[in-house]
Amino acid sequence: MDGMQVIDWDLAVATGTRLVRPGPQVSREEARQAVAQLRRLSREAEGHVREFTRIDTETAPQPATIVDRPGWIKANVDGFRVVLEPLTDRLAARGAQTPAIVTSMGARVTGVEVGAVLAFLASRVLGQYELFLPPDPRGEAPTGRLTLVAPNIVHTEQELDVNPDDFRLWVCLHEETHRVQFTGVPWLREYVRSQTTQFLLASDIDLSTLLERFRSAADAVADAVRGGEGNLIDAIQTPEQRAILDRLTAVMTLVEGHGDYVMDAVGPSVVPSVAEIRGKFHHRREGGSRFDRTIRRLLGIDLKMKQYAQGSAFVRAVVDRVGMDGFNKVWASPETLPTTDEIAHPERWVARVAEARTVPGAGGGTPLPAGGDGAAPKAGAAGDGTPDTGDGTPDTGDTSKPGGAEG
Repeated sequence: MDGMQVIDWDLAVATGTRLVRPGPQVSREEARQAVAQLRRLSREAEGHVREFTRIDTETAPQPATIVDRPGWIKANVDGFRVVLEPLTDRLAARGAQTPAIVTSMGARVTGVEVGAVLAFLASRVLGQYELFLPPDPRGEAPTGRLTLVAPNIVHTEQELDVNPDDFRLWVCLHEETHRVQFTGVPWLREYVRSQTTQFLLASDIDLSTLLERFRSAADAVADAVRGGEGNLIDAIQTPEQRAILDRLTAVMTLVEGHGDYVMDAVGPSVVPSVAEIRGKFHHRREGGSRFDRTIRRLLGIDLKMKQYAQGSAFVRAVVDRVGMDGFNKVWASPETLPTTDEIAHPERWVARVAEARTVPGAGGGTPLPAGGDGAAPKAGAAGDGTPDTGDGTPDTGDTSKPGGAEG
């Protein structure tokens, strides 16, 4: 964009790439084999996921895009630019009122901060489904892209000392579930995108407010490092944003929980050592140094771990009660998504949607059953504000990973 730049994106990429740790030492041949195998396993996993979830996607299975750590950083900056465009455009329109020195300094500082956060996450994320991509050469928005971070997958399987073939397929099962969700449920991507845009535009930001928010965010950082409960996202919310955030939290809890549920359900039949992998992996998720734990809390990643657990418990409870086809009514329309309250009480969703005579909002304007308003989730959900990579990346809106950002 021209004129005022709120974040120096090139500096964010340069900073992240400079700070990120190198990947594990493997020979060129080992690296080539890992990339080829991940491409093949991602296609294989998509077949397993489609068959199990019974979600029909029009598109033929596509191999995943395999990246290294700098490639992941660049992809996420591209995603941020797309997501933040409405906000940066609005601020640019007001740029004339702001002294250039203030904005250029602010853009550089923020670029460095974004780069540093991405460098921290880039050595931890195993993969993600990128919802927000720049337009292709024809100017059309791509539907999304499944990305796997090869060095991190190799590093994690070495660290956990698990069977590499099994671990790679296990990771692919989770990530492919997201691809199936977002390609098989045509309205879902646009719903997440519009909620994210509304979230960003829900505050009438001017530069002094923005600087004030950076200060309160800096206080939250200092508090978290001291061991307090500070959370970056809590520092920057209006009541309207909280309502939107509840809706985003609910939908992301659903898609992440569904990914974990599918990975665990399909795993035993196709991943022989799944029990060992899961045990070691969940233990690793909870560990880490004090610094790691601090950053995880700050970025809301600990809340995400709870989100995975709560989301998969919701899916399991519903499937146990009404079967996979009954659960799949969740994908009929935005009105059939569970609220945060219903995720905590699956029987309420079952009564409102699965056992209702008409499915809310499906088929364009089917009447809602009595007592179900399909509206925004109740306030007070465990929202961590990242509309959500599942790994705590402050956010491209991409859903993600079993790995998340656990180091």
